[in-house]
Amino acid sequence: MADRSQTRTGGGHVVDALCLHGVDTAFCVPGESYLAVLDALHDVGDAIRLVTCRHENGAANMAEAYGKLTGKPGVCLVTRGPGACNASIGVHTALQDSTPMVLLIGQVPRPFAGRESFQEVDYRRMFAPLAKWVDQAEAAADLPELMARAFHAAVSGRPGPAVLALPEDVLEESARAARVAPLAVEPARPANADMERLAALLAKAQRPIMMVGGGGWTEKARRGVLAFAEANDLAVTCSFRRHDIFDNGHPSFIGDLGVAPNPELVARLKAADLVLAVGARLGEIATQGYTLISAPRPEQTLIHVHAGAEELGRVFTPDLAIHSGMAEFTAAAAELEPANNPPWREWRAAARREYEAGLVPPAGDGRLDLGAVMGAINERLTADAIVTTDAGNFSGWVHRFVGFGGGRRLLGATNGAMGYGVPGAVAAKITAPGRMVIGFVGDGGFGMTGQELATAVGSGAAPLIIVFNNGMYGTIRMHQEREYPERVIATELANPDYAALAVAHGAFGEAVERTGEFAPALDRALASGKAALIELRTDPNIITTRTTLAAIRAKALVDRN
Repeated sequence: MADRSQTRTGGGHVVDALCLHGVDTAFCVPGESYLAVLDALHDVGDAIRLVTCRHENGAANMAEAYGKLTGKPGVCLVTRGPGACNASIGVHTALQDSTPMVLLIGQVPRPFAGRESFQEVDYRRMFAPLAKWVDQAEAAADLPELMARAFHAAVSGRPGPAVLALPEDVLEESARAARVAPLAVEPARPANADMERLAALLAKAQRPIMMVGGGGWTEKARRGVLAFAEANDLAVTCSFRRHDIFDNGHPSFIGDLGVAPNPELVARLKAADLVLAVGARLGEIATQGYTLISAPRPEQTLIHVHAGAEELGRVFTPDLAIHSGMAEFTAAAAELEPANNPPWREWRAAARREYEAGLVPPAGDGRLDLGAVMGAINERLTADAIVTTDAGNFSGWVHRFVGFGGGRRLLGATNGAMGYGVPGAVAAKITAPGRMVIGFVGDGGFGMTGQELATAVGSGAAPLIIVFNNGMYGTIRMHQEREYPERVIATELANPDYAALAVAHGAFGEAVERTGEFAPALDRALASGKAALIELRTDPNIITTRTTLAAIRAKALVDRN
């Protein structure tokens, strides 16, 4: 048998493994602790596009967005100590969002370990609750195997982040080691008996709802779940920021169970007699604080389909647990006999009418009507547009009034981490330069990672960033007024001129204060051919799509008295 081993530096083994695993893009903030990896990346030239970011939080969020968009592990490289700590936000996002990701961290040299040397952190302990898999290399010869294990962990079962620490001296030493090909991933497939039982339970239902969510959704799986819902005339909802799994324009779609969902949808789920959860973890937000489905034993018949066996029964005891990948489940579901004239048809149609009624924005009473703004954006979004959103109340306008599914994608942090919108949009445009990319962010989130606009300009990427500027941390201010009315502290922001800041970065920038100004500004931004930013100077009183800050404060004062 031919000897397939090669002598390389540890850094060379790392980069060789990246190439072997099909990595075409990686995001980084450079550091002296992994210079040997950077040097080896220099040798592979354009085979791997290395995107240099301004902050490790931005770099990790870009890798996470890449993983969401492609289904392949997003790769992020950071230095030890502060670099790893900054990147941990993106790792936590990848964990809760079930996104494949590989984080490579430079580490102190082995002889310095255990002495609290400069920037030393024990990453096995630090990332144990934040990552799906974490390890540290102790010899250069081990790197091909460790890299293969990291990539396998990231994509197998429930996808998630894998973290590998790389001591500086391990990366510099030379060692002979064989290449380790990507380890085979065998998604779980539903048993025939389970699918037969699913069909039997569904046949007994009067008011079924299917909830889709989670990660691991391929285009084939998206088409399959739509076909299954269509064949059985099922009502379909999605979990938080998973709108793009199912075509929002389809008659089966009845809305999302995110933050502050349509009250009529909440009532529908409570009234349902069967919930078919496909891919969703049934977490806190999707179940509205574990109230829509009671734990541990739901009142509704619960069928839970998930790629991670550990998620089945973790919070709720299902009547039927199906361990399966999404594409594998939808393929099996296609073989089932469709429901013939199901009794829930009118119930589903009524739920759809309630959803469509909620698509009508409230009448704007200020200078800048955000409902009209969303309408102008929705009209101009291409069929394959990619939308990213940050955390904050402003995102409700995007979730409620912009349509997703089909070819349109929505990338957002379901763990609610601020700072995702801008780096997510930059990564999306780098990954898919031919598609329209629009990122939405509040003034709070932009203050955390908005500097990645410079990364977009430096990379030649041209996303459009929409900044909602209301001069405060809006979500926290809302909760503050609800719990402690008129006792405002720590939530006000002093903001720059975002349009001028964009121009200073070399991007297009424009500020909008009135409704009539927006559509022309949007057209100019899209036609600019470069990274662009539009600042929406919004009324702080318009706190959500359903209420105002004044109304929340007034109710809180009445309740207190």
